[in-house]
Amino acid sequence: MDTKVANFIDKYNQLSSLNLALLEEIYHENVEFQDPLHAISGIEQLKVYFESLYANLQYAKFELQASFVDGDNAFIYWQMTYQHSKLNSGKATSVDGHSHLVFCGDKVVRHRDYLDLGAMLYEQIPVLGWAVKKLKKRAGQ
Repeated sequence: MDTKVANFIDKYNQLSSLNLALLEEIYHENVEFQDPLHAISGIEQLKVYFESLYANLQYAKFELQASFVDGDNAFIYWQMTYQHSKLNSGKATSVDGHSHLVFCGDKVVRHRDYLDLGAMLYEQIPVLGWAVKKLKKRAGQ
């Protein structure tokens, strides 16, 4: 595995609400970050976003499934297992996803996540989860 990608995954798996300063070790100060919910510019805004993400999160761990590196571009495929006090009755949940990372030196300057937001969030909310699962089932028929 590429050392930049290995370092990135290692630091991500260390993140918690108590050590978000680790973000500065893996992200460039002018980072552009995008996931299905947000588009964020700059390390300071990214730290604010992660503070809100980790506020009710007991843990989040990423298991790397595969990675491909081409110059400064890295494509990583992962499974995230997380536990959030307000989702899935506080039980652990897993979701697959992938990220496109662009490095500037050894830091990420662009990060875009791709994942099933329904599986990660909407399906974990009691009444809404039932409705989303039912819609997915009907759409597959």
